[in-house]
Amino acid sequence: MEGNRTQLTEFVLRGITDRPELQVPLFLVFFFIYVTTMVGNLGLIFLIWKDPHLHTPMYLFLGNLAFTDACSSSSVTPKILMKFLNKNDMISLGECFSQFYFFCTSATAECLLLVAMAYDRYVAICNPLLYLVVMSNRLCVQFISVSYLIGLLHSMLHVGLLFRLTFCSSNIIDHFYCDVLPLYAISCTDPSINALIIFIFAIFIQVSTFMSIIVSYIRVLFAILKTKSKKGRSKAFSTCSAHLASVSLFYGTLFVIYVLSGSDKENYQGKMYSLFYTIIIPLLNPFIYSLRNKEVLDALRKLAK
Repeated sequence: MEGNRTQLTEFVLRGITDRPELQVPLFLVFFFIYVTTMVGNLGLIFLIWKDPHLHTPMYLFLGNLAFTDACSSSSVTPKILMKFLNKNDMISLGECFSQFYFFCTSATAECLLLVAMAYDRYVAICNPLLYLVVMSNRLCVQFISVSYLIGLLHSMLHVGLLFRLTFCSSNIIDHFYCDVLPLYAISCTDPSINALIIFIFAIFIQVSTFMSIIVSYIRVLFAILKTKSKKGRSKAFSTCSAHLASVSLFYGTLFVIYVLSGSDKENYQGKMYSLFYTIIIPLLNPFIYSLRNKEVLDALRKLAK
């Protein structure tokens, strides 16, 4: 019977909402978010490249974080805007797999870059005299290269496993982008192996990197508490709390979707969680990591003169 099934090659993305009266307002909102995201992230990359004072490990990592955020947003948002604008909700099998591949690569690389940034802050605050020795250019390039390499291999694994699935009954993906979990829901092939691999790698990548970040920041906070300057402590706590809020929101929503996906969540709730790590976090990160940073603000003022 399996051999007589017709493999579907085009899918319909349900999108965020089917209500026609919301299409234009939502298009304007998401267009504004996308433009702001791209200007914020690409502008930050340009600023870091332009100002020699920002050619340090911290800003090298921050520039690459901005790049992954721009890629994450660009892999998802344009398709959402097309659906709002002209009702173009069709996506081919190849486009679907490609969309997930680029998003998964960016999100995985971002997890690892956040670890590198947390380690960089730990060394800078807890071992300032050894900072330039420990955070050498070679180590920074290795951190960044490994982040992208693991991102590419991780997404390649999941997309490769998608090719074992067949889609022969429903072609409606109840999501606003081609995520793997909604694809499993409409597969005519048992996706248990795929789901198990997703779960294992989500646990390994998300939990291990999140715990590494938390441990680094805890050690940073203990070091800050030992400083005598109240102003310095207040500024450091403010910066760390903003960073941890962004990291927690990013990891929390990823964890809910990919680790707790077996729980009985309503579809719209899944979409709302997904909006955070695909669209909201890439929008917020350049402002969280740069607008509280005096060196970035100084570089921006110099560029504006």
